[in-house]
Amino acid sequence: MCGIFGLIQRSGDVAPTILEGLSRLEYRGYDSTGVATIDNGILKIRKDAGKIKDVADRLHIAEMKGSIGIGHTRWATHGAPNMINAHPHTDQHGKIAVIHNGVIENFLELKQELLDKGHNFVSKTDTEVIPHLIEEEMKGEVGLAEATLRSLRRIKGSYAVCVLSSLEPNKIVCARLESPLVLGVSDGATYCASDAPAIRPYTNKVVYLRNGELATIDVNGYKIVKVADGSVVERAPEEITWSIEMAEKQDFPHYMLKEIYEQPISLRNSLRLQEKYMDLLTAFLDRGKEVFLVSAGTSQHSCIAGSYIFSQIARLTTYPVVSSEFVERYGSTVGIDSIILAVSQSGETYDTLKAVDHSRMRAATVLGLTNTVGSTLTRVSRAYLIQQSGPEIGVAATKTFTAQVLVLAQLALRLAKLRGKLSQDELDEYGANLHKIPDLVETVLETTHERVKEIAAREKDSRLFLFLGRGISSATAMEGRLKLLEITYVPSLAYPAGESKHGPISIIEKDTSCVFVCPRGETHAEIIGSIMEMKARGARIISICEEEDTSIIGLSDEVIEMPKSIPELLSPVPYIVPLQLLAYELAILKKLDPDKPRNLAKSVTVP
Repeated sequence: MCGIFGLIQRSGDVAPTILEGLSRLEYRGYDSTGVATIDNGILKIRKDAGKIKDVADRLHIAEMKGSIGIGHTRWATHGAPNMINAHPHTDQHGKIAVIHNGVIENFLELKQELLDKGHNFVSKTDTEVIPHLIEEEMKGEVGLAEATLRSLRRIKGSYAVCVLSSLEPNKIVCARLESPLVLGVSDGATYCASDAPAIRPYTNKVVYLRNGELATIDVNGYKIVKVADGSVVERAPEEITWSIEMAEKQDFPHYMLKEIYEQPISLRNSLRLQEKYMDLLTAFLDRGKEVFLVSAGTSQHSCIAGSYIFSQIARLTTYPVVSSEFVERYGSTVGIDSIILAVSQSGETYDTLKAVDHSRMRAATVLGLTNTVGSTLTRVSRAYLIQQSGPEIGVAATKTFTAQVLVLAQLALRLAKLRGKLSQDELDEYGANLHKIPDLVETVLETTHERVKEIAAREKDSRLFLFLGRGISSATAMEGRLKLLEITYVPSLAYPAGESKHGPISIIEKDTSCVFVCPRGETHAEIIGSIMEMKARGARIISICEEEDTSIIGLSDEVIEMPKSIPELLSPVPYIVPLQLLAYELAILKKLDPDKPRNLAKSVTVP
């Protein structure tokens, strides 16, 4: 979730204001900083890895001259966090500078095409193709805005992009698709930024760009057109009255809720992984005689879900193992034929890295799945994938679980194709279902939140929760229980429902809250039996099931109805969302801060 800030004003140097704007976007998370200005017709850039203040002090960014400029804080998705990969990126001749938030799916194809035309690239980023595409278009003697339009029409993926050029030094061209971008208007200055908080101190008049729109801004204001056809869009500024602190959370009261609602976007980005890296990990997985999914906390639950998907789709047996137990449990048996797929949001989880180090010493192949480019896990892995869910500020992981499950599902599909385990029709159907997931999650957020609030109000005094699911839904139940435990501190248990007869059923008494995860599928009949067992002992039944599932609804005291036709193997992604919301709403009712649960840290980097 990179930070973007651009500014053009009638007079004076913009660099200090750009640094202030970027500082107000620090909450988005970043690993490098860069600024570009135009002074006397010359494009100047200063950038490096590191915090805004450190980079600005080291490179004297505040002293840069020019009344027009753009600035960027980067969260790495392609290429390690370093000076070369930091934004802005330029064309070959240093005339065009671009900053970008998002993921370009087809950058490798575009890059190869440009290489064939004689272009030279210096970074490992996807963003660098944009200024080169614009440069190529401007050879046809079109202006900067039109060249940017044509270039964006060739890009697949998501973007918020700002373009600055010494060839047309009195304007900034910016556009968005999925990634946010907002304009600000004041007397003598016009702004663009990835979020409104960066602009709010300078003006309360803003214009929110919509998907597929491009704006050209200058000191007199802005012009908006549609990327698809260049048609003009008329949109007046609106006035904003909220505080900066509230704006950082985009009108959400807490980061956790904001991040729950960001999941449709993060999932779309998680579906934009580069094919060559997916193929590389798939090839390694196919070679291994044994595959371990090593992780901790929320990542462990995504790995449990992944193990079901690998088994059923790719016919690959995998062993999900808690990182802290790996060495003691399997350390003496792993070797050259072992594959270790280590999964860690931060890439710095101590126990996971300890398991990885042990495995490397025994010549096992280490693969990584993380959210953090440049983390230790990316450095020690033979190959790795970035889940591309953006920074997660709330301690209780939400985007992490859904993104990791979706990435593991994509790997399973690739492996199934490689191994010939599914017909082409089955592969196509599974792939189509994968790409429906972000929209389904969006629907779930729109249709279930109010219902969850009602249930939370009735459950706020419950002293014990039991979460149960069968098959892959047991992973959903475990993650739902973890969210509740992390931010409400209410005692809770999670089990595979078939295991509930072996102990958990003994604690059931009148009005004990039992949460059942009940998607349609092969386990449906069995979960009905489990519900009946708990209901017979007086438990209060809360079920998450498909809408109009009368057999479940009839047995339940509370029901959260989900969209129809969600495949059971992909159900953990949409079905976890109501459980995330339930934990959040219960925490609010108990007057607890869900962003800062006691005794917990975002990244566990100590033994």
